[in-house]
Amino acid sequence: MEITESLIALATKHKADKWNLHWYAQHYDVHFQKFRNQKFNLLEIGVGGYENTQSGGESLRMWKESFPKAMIYGIDIYDKKSIEEDRVKIFQGSQDDSTFLRNTANQIGSLGIIIDDGSHINNHILTSFMTLFPLLDDGGIYVIEDIQTSYWPDYGGSSDLNDGTQTVIKFFKKLVDGLNYKEYKKVYDPNYFDKNIVSIHFYHNLIIIHKGKNDEACILP
Repeated sequence: MEITESLIALATKHKADKWNLHWYAQHYDVHFQKFRNQKFNLLEIGVGGYENTQSGGESLRMWKESFPKAMIYGIDIYDKKSIEEDRVKIFQGSQDDSTFLRNTANQIGSLGIIIDDGSHINNHILTSFMTLFPLLDDGGIYVIEDIQTSYWPDYGGSSDLNDGTQTVIKFFKKLVDGLNYKEYKKVYDPNYFDKNIVSIHFYHNLIIIHKGKNDEACILP
């Protein structure tokens, strides 16, 4: 069955906060288009419903309908097993626990899309990214939602753009330079992210990162 319904419509149908509260679905329609009728694994950090073990899973059900050939996986700090269903499986653990994340990824296998809609705490987001991005498939997409917490002290952020706080926004702004590391006019040893990110897209409260071999070089003299 080929899916043509937009993610905006599906988010509304499943009451997922990717639309009507946040405005992410319009961007997902563009970036996720190639996955719509592909067989792959999607992992979302954060199931929703907080400590209520019977609540949440709206976006998991949205992804399930959006990608009819995909397996949908979730991670949550609370036990959400009760809302599992066909093609939807949930692991319990913290996104700040690198060992748990690696073990979960190993159980899932390949990962085509990873979406971080978890605690929104800056150092948790960065731990998850640095652990899981290397395990993402080439050609895969990594998404971080609700990055407004980069500016909120209660979440480890700061509205002072010049202080030394390591926020999500500051981290990924530095990675933008890495897209062009081959053009540096100095000796430079590129890191993993320099060599394996081909694009970074910033939207309101949202970052979308595309993984691939970043080996282009400018041919100008």
